[in-house]
Amino acid sequence: MSRPGRADEGPLDAGTLAFLTRPGLTRLWTAARTRLERNGLRPAGTVRLQHLDAPEREALSLLLARPVTGPTATVGLPDLDARLRASAAGRGLAATLEELGPPLTDRGALRDAAAAERARVWSTARTELESTSLSSHPWTARWLEDLRRGGTLTRQDPHTATTIVTQAIRTLAALFPDGDAHPAPAPWGRGDAHHTPASWGRGELATHTTGSAHGLDDGTLLSRLVLRGIALAHDTDFPTDAPARRALWRAASVTPDEVSSTVLTHGLRPAGDTWQETALRERADHHRETHLTLRELRTLSLRLPPGTRIHVCENPRVVEAAADTARTAPLVCTSGSATTVVLTLLDTLAASGCTFAYHGDFDWPGITLANRVTRRYAADPWRMRASDYEYLATRTQLHGTPHLPLTGPPVEAVWDPELAPAMEALGVALHEEAALDLLLEDLG
Repeated sequence: MSRPGRADEGPLDAGTLAFLTRPGLTRLWTAARTRLERNGLRPAGTVRLQHLDAPEREALSLLLARPVTGPTATVGLPDLDARLRASAAGRGLAATLEELGPPLTDRGALRDAAAAERARVWSTARTELESTSLSSHPWTARWLEDLRRGGTLTRQDPHTATTIVTQAIRTLAALFPDGDAHPAPAPWGRGDAHHTPASWGRGELATHTTGSAHGLDDGTLLSRLVLRGIALAHDTDFPTDAPARRALWRAASVTPDEVSSTVLTHGLRPAGDTWQETALRERADHHRETHLTLRELRTLSLRLPPGTRIHVCENPRVVEAAADTARTAPLVCTSGSATTVVLTLLDTLAASGCTFAYHGDFDWPGITLANRVTRRYAADPWRMRASDYEYLATRTQLHGTPHLPLTGPPVEAVWDPELAPAMEALGVALHEEAALDLLLEDLG
């Protein structure tokens, strides 16, 4: 490429631009761009181009003012920078690549800036921690170091990370003003006259430390950070399931939300003289279904005669029909999934010596749920064997009921190895309502 004269700082002239953008130079510019962005935009080192074709060798020969005849060429970036400055381009390598576009990125500078931002997050966190009484207790230093090494927080943008760790520190400081594992009373005089620590509501605590009643909801990063701190303060393991999380909140005198999730029941007649047991028996006598919350289950005495058989169903329609037809057998509904409140009730009944019989949908999610209940409580199958499925499938066909196709990967039933093959053979999904009349017969 000849040099008719040094170019000014304006755009490249049309002829120079046409030469620099010819296809034979594309790989050179790509390799040079990658190397420059790694080098802090300094033209240092070399790039190696292999398997050159004829147009590439010709373009490189003209650009570098030396013959390139082999299949491989090594180009020193300082030499290329000098050649461009002395050519019609009239500017160095970085400026040329900027002109050809897209703009260069100083990746080293970006890495340094990101590292500085991360360091600022932890510097802010340490400053916040040192401003509270938490700083004098070893568990808090370990907590902060675990967060730093874990990396979860630093995967957030710096502003979000700083906000979350600051809120976590303030929440822990509200719970442990002395830095130890003896939680503080909630504010506004809710402790008793002997200064016994009172409970925070989790929403109330979240509002106090984050401004949002949902700031400490399950599944949020902030709640995980706070729970990790509570676990360290109490020298216990980090909770791995919902019941353990609630137990740990309560250990810090924080009351989780225990009223929004319920379990549907019918016919429970526990022994006991409190108004709660009496109310359950009266509702059972009047054939009324009952929704129980976790809050109620914590205080309710559910003592039933040992050996009481509890029927467990998946669909609320079974409970509704049992109530409408004045059935008397105790019935618990999973409402499609065995949530924590369902398992809490079944655990309590199992502890009192009850036995279980389970029925659910004849589809693969239904078998999965049935396996879970069967394994946990040694529940008997309740019209859930292969013969029951085949009978119901044939009956619905005779009645002209439209069939639902069975979809998804098969699931073996732990109580009957013949059930899954029978379901695969017929390919029909049956919801619990298909057996409703038979289930009601069994409920007395």
